[in-house]
Amino acid sequence: MAQQGGLRRVSEGAAAVLPWVEAEVRRIDKAARKVTLKHGEIKNLDMPPMSMVFQVKDPAQLDALQAGQKVRFQAVQENGAYWVVKIEAVSV
Repeated sequence: MAQQGGLRRVSEGAAAVLPWVEAEVRRIDKAARKVTLKHGEIKNLDMPPMSMVFQVKDPAQLDALQAGQKVRFQAVQENGAYWVVKIEAVSV
């Protein structure tokens, strides 16, 4: 992971080493390719637990999600935006 101008960039191959973060889906906006997540700490982004909107790299991942669902995800920061690179349902 390289840092450039205060932004963290991660190559596609590096996604395998990103930490998984537990979250709850709050809102899905398929048209805008965004998801609102109430998440735990995201260590690779130095981000405390909170609710926030993420852009989604692969909008097809939103098709299987619904509000209130428990998920785990991996995120990166690129060009000033926060992106979900992988997201999947968590079985309870």
